[in-house]
Amino acid sequence: MYYDLIRTKLGTILLAGDSEGLKVLNIQGGKRKYAIPSDWKQNSAFFKAVKEQLDRYLAGELKKFDVELSPEGSDFQKKVWNALTKIPYGKAVFYGHVAEMIGNPKASRAVGHANSLNPIQIIIPCHRVVSSNGKLAGYAGGLDVMVQLLEIEGIKTKDNGSGKISIN
Repeated sequence: MYYDLIRTKLGTILLAGDSEGLKVLNIQGGKRKYAIPSDWKQNSAFFKAVKEQLDRYLAGELKKFDVELSPEGSDFQKKVWNALTKIPYGKAVFYGHVAEMIGNPKASRAVGHANSLNPIQIIIPCHRVVSSNGKLAGYAGGLDVMVQLLEIEGIKTKDNGSGKISIN
């Protein structure tokens, strides 16, 4: 497995993957920091296209990534993550909507759990999923990063003053 650490306006991001595709895009300052296994090899050149696309996305210039993805997880998680890639740029949806997308409308909680375990943040856009009341319920990269990602995509957020943030 190859990896690289890159610095962005969101903080340090870990990229990891192999010939099958990108397996990890993790915002290291968030709640779920990845430890880099000793058998991984650093290879900046391997991630050149991913880094270029990520830079363009963060600058507001790219709306759709063209990256081969190979996330590791259960069949259910992969089904949820695949559904997340279908959420259009600049649109936020509820967990229940994703549950309907995968044909299991009662699975909102399970969708939320799978969403929280997304190993390829940003490209698999779990930041576009919010609670049914519009509140930002949590993001593995941190709520401040989620707000930045939503605002890059033109989704306005508001802070009600008590630390609760929601979409407008």
